[in-house]
Amino acid sequence: MAGHSQFKNIMYRKGAQDKKRAKEFARLTREILVAAKSGLPEVDKNPRLRGAVQAARAANMPKDNIERAIKKAAGGEDDTNYDEIRYEGYGPGGIAVIVEALTDNRNRTASEVRAAFSKHGGSLGETNSVSFMFDHVGLIVYSDDVATADDMFEAVVEAGASNVDSSGGIHEVTCAPDDFSTVRDSLTEKFGDPREAGLNWKPQTLVPVDEDRAQSLLKFLETLDDSDDVQRISANFDIADDVMARLAV
Repeated sequence: MAGHSQFKNIMYRKGAQDKKRAKEFARLTREILVAAKSGLPEVDKNPRLRGAVQAARAANMPKDNIERAIKKAAGGEDDTNYDEIRYEGYGPGGIAVIVEALTDNRNRTASEVRAAFSKHGGSLGETNSVSFMFDHVGLIVYSDDVATADDMFEAVVEAGASNVDSSGGIHEVTCAPDDFSTVRDSLTEKFGDPREAGLNWKPQTLVPVDEDRAQSLLKFLETLDDSDDVQRISANFDIADDVMARLAV
């Protein structure tokens, strides 16, 4: 019986992973479509599309899927109009949260986001109600095996970025939003595609979260993430590694 239960658990985990991967690919496809429509549907002539394609590659999205999405946008096969919307509010424990969405139905997305906040004891606020606690930056992340800290620092200075933090197995490069495309392209030419690249909301300070609050906070973030329209979630919490390890069991 124990063996059967373990097998079911493995199958459940694999199913959850497959579902998460499919959802991530759907989000990346949506970003590629929007990027391709916002300018020329050519990667080398459209900075936003170049970034979307890099993100898709970093997520191991099949090349055929990427090319199909670009061709779909270029050929006018997709006539869906997506709006970019930002929601702000406080999650469980007063954690500041910024939710970025791409949606073809504002009412549906607003309803889903509002329900997630309400269900988990949070409160959805007005635009700019929490964004003042974050810095809007270009964020580019590489694994630390692509370069030493010194080499990355030199490349970052040359590219015109603001800062690099080489710790925890990664190089985290930040720059002004207006410099993002230039910095990303410069680093890509030197080190290849980054693990992650995009405009992001970086919290100015982090709020420590204990184990009791961490569980409800993670459930809240998972509920938000379940929405197909939600592209990115930024929040100013800090959960200790040992707490995360216990919650993952």
